Amino acid sequence: MINVTTFLDANACRLDKPVYYNIDRQVKYNSRQILGIISHLGRTFLQMNVEKSDRVLIYLDNGPEYLFSLLALWRIGAVAIPTNRIYTTSELQYFIDDSQAKLIITDKEIPELAINQYVIPVLDEYADSDILEPANTAWDDLCQLQYTSGTTGKPKGAMLTHGNYFSAIQNECDVLNMDHNSVMFCIYPMAHVGISWAISALRRAALLITKNRYTFDEYLDIIYDNQVTHATGMPPVIHSIVTNPDKVANKLYSVESMISGGGPLHREIWKKFYKKYGIPILNAYGSSETIVIGTGTVIRPEDYAFADRFESVGHPVCFSEVKIVDTENSKIELDTNNQGEIALRGPSIALGYWNKPEANQQTFLSDGWFLTGDVGYLDEDNRLFITDRKKDMIIMSGWKIYPTEVEEVLLAYEGVDEIAVFSLPHEHRGEIPVAAVIWNGEEDEDGLIKYASQHLARYKIPRKIFTTDQLPRVNGWKLLRRQLREKYI
Repeated sequence: MINVTTFLDANACRLDKPVYYNIDRQVKYNSRQILGIISHLGRTFLQMNVEKSDRVLIYLDNGPEYLFSLLALWRIGAVAIPTNRIYTTSELQYFIDDSQAKLIITDKEIPELAINQYVIPVLDEYADSDILEPANTAWDDLCQLQYTSGTTGKPKGAMLTHGNYFSAIQNECDVLNMDHNSVMFCIYPMAHVGISWAISALRRAALLITKNRYTFDEYLDIIYDNQVTHATGMPPVIHSIVTNPDKVANKLYSVESMISGGGPLHREIWKKFYKKYGIPILNAYGSSETIVIGTGTVIRPEDYAFADRFESVGHPVCFSEVKIVDTENSKIELDTNNQGEIALRGPSIALGYWNKPEANQQTFLSDGWFLTGDVGYLDEDNRLFITDRKKDMIIMSGWKIYPTEVEEVLLAYEGVDEIAVFSLPHEHRGEIPVAAVIWNGEEDEDGLIKYASQHLARYKIPRKIFTTDQLPRVNGWKLLRRQLREKYI
């Protein structure tokens, strides 16, 4: 048996201290109180006929109820499907239909959705509830479907297990080097696998801090006021710190390390940050299918003597393997300093994609290797460097945007004849999505953006529209997004 929530039981027996602080409500919880709340929630779900292996969507703002819902579903052996609050109802309905979910947890009834709905209350009063025994779950029992997309087709649900999360939490705890005196401020959306960093803080009985929405100034104040030792960030956050030294001043004095991931951290920004503040950045590489660095790589503080290039995403974490293979034939492993597709193998690799046998055969190989779709190389010391993406995925401020998904939606707009979505570099956000459009009649940029806002999450909406007469293609069919980037950069 391995039910990943049982670390809370162990911590509740030995430590009576706050482990979670929600700034929005100004409330703190210890491990015993979290157990009481998720036990109450778990019983509620069982009474609603949610059984082991049933799929349940979570559609809430970042906050206690999101975190507690996730843990409660794991506690009873159900399968959580984290979704972001900015998703549209059509996007949610796809997840519901694809997963055959039994329930959605939300804070407001959504009449348009064809599914049973549980409108969750504030749960603080249930902190003293009797503890619910954890479900008898095995290593390979699913606990989560994490929806992620390729460059074609609809989003795919990565099948994550209790064993996957157990391994990921152990690896993250090892990398973070936290104890019960540590303080982590986690800014990652709870719908993202980056929430694993927060769960790792709970595992160590450190104090986890979350806030739903915040400005850059608030981010700095939270770190300063709470003596945060481990800060989560993304390239845009680190860029803001480097370019606003007067605002930062001494507000990072307590920070021992900062996590970066979800997109490329530009060399000059990373170098300036470290030279000025002396705080190691844990530059991490992983994916939804690997639970961030559950199976992946990372730069650690001890690597900094050899990391003066400020380009690498580091060495494999414990029990993880990395190799570089030929982009056309994954059976061919490449030598040092040769670019190819990055392959990972280890205990946090998802079982595969939900009901996607063809994609599984192409991506999750029979010998345990996972083909990431990213291009890079290993140097002589087995440090990994990311150089490109085999896929055309766009990463803006850590948000992953899949061009084909956006194109499929926008092609339904009556004024669009052809469209290509691609990325342009952006100093603050890393990349932004833009679109080149061949119009069917008059140009109508405003109408297209309005249509996009009605059918896509905000971060997926193209930031610029370029009008063109022709899209570059190979033999008239394969779109050359790289040529578009070079044209409009």
